[in-house]
Amino acid sequence: QALSNQVLAGVRIVDLSMGWAGPLSTRNLADLGATVIKVESCTNFDWWRSWEATQEWIESNGAEKSTAFNTVNRNKRDITLDLEHPEGRSLLLELVKTANIVVENYSGSVLPKLDLSFEIFRQAKPDIILLSMPAFGSTGPWANFRAYGSTVEQSSGLPHLNGSENDPPTMQHVALGDAVGGLTGAAAILVALRHQSRTGEGQFVDLSQVEGLFPMASHGILEYAATGNSPKRAGSRFGNSLVRGVYACKGEDQWVAIECSSADHWSALADEIGQPLSEFGEYQIAKHRIDEIDSVLSDSFRDKDAKEVMRQLQGIGIPAAATLSTVDILNDPHLAKRGFWQFQERAFVGLQPHPSPPYRVGKEPFSIMSAAPTLGEHNEEILKTVLGIEDEEITRLESMGVIGNRPRMPSK
Repeated sequence: QALSNQVLAGVRIVDLSMGWAGPLSTRNLADLGATVIKVESCTNFDWWRSWEATQEWIESNGAEKSTAFNTVNRNKRDITLDLEHPEGRSLLLELVKTANIVVENYSGSVLPKLDLSFEIFRQAKPDIILLSMPAFGSTGPWANFRAYGSTVEQSSGLPHLNGSENDPPTMQHVALGDAVGGLTGAAAILVALRHQSRTGEGQFVDLSQVEGLFPMASHGILEYAATGNSPKRAGSRFGNSLVRGVYACKGEDQWVAIECSSADHWSALADEIGQPLSEFGEYQIAKHRIDEIDSVLSDSFRDKDAKEVMRQLQGIGIPAAATLSTVDILNDPHLAKRGFWQFQERAFVGLQPHPSPPYRVGKEPFSIMSAAPTLGEHNEEILKTVLGIEDEEITRLESMGVIGNRPRMPSK
């Protein structure tokens, strides 16, 4: 049974962000009980609804069928405001007056084009927090450059450190910079909120997504700073580990990951596998024959079930994990026991699984209170109850295209 969460009850966030990084940061705060009001427009909607729009896509409600969008925007409300229209911009500033935080992850040139900035937000709300999440930060010669999570990862230097010695630059993920940027953004907002609650002061938080990835590349940066040389790329191997790799098991695309980084681990592994692994001798001696050990382990696991190997090795204290497919994860008994998956009915797509937040304050996960909102779903609720706008004025705004609940192709 999931728990209702009130950790950030009373905190209001105006969320201008799009894609993955910004919406992931605000989703974490929504999961913690903050009221997150997502602001899109009918012509400039969140691009995670779709990379591009067509009239056919609009008519088939394609804007509401993106799994990516629906995953990172749960527990939020959604309104549409055309920020390029003076009345849309004015309504945004009225909304900011009621908020604790504004979040945006546009490239550096977007807010100035809209005549918006931290100073303008602060005129509306003196203690406002603005979190900006451009790829390269808000200052410096790259401030206005655009990037996705993939280009952010390349700029961090991580692909220069990943992979094997003769590989080309090797990425961890199609968009690792987004995911790390989102989590870094959530942490930054919590720090700023603590400062706001203790001092009554707002602040501008300038978050560079590239710089957020540097801790993952710290071993390479530090080695070069100390020696003038980049570390050799060693694939899965790292540091003092004798065994550190992913080995094929029985069946298609079935693997087990193992790490053996101490003499005790090695002794337990050699005893469990037996000949010919035990012939390699003590830990310090065996370290000189890593390639041969890899070959023996590959032969040993090739005809075994990956999950059985995992349980066998975990049982003797060896860190081991079978790689899981999507189906495996949805049916994993450990995650089921923790109540990890929660299901929400979502308009246009039906019942959808949602992963619970990975943090909790008791045994039960926090509740996922609502699925991702449809475009402009909460226009009336927010405009009426938060901004005090009457029905007649809402109708007028709709007729002008300042608000709406359907995507619209921009006029040529």
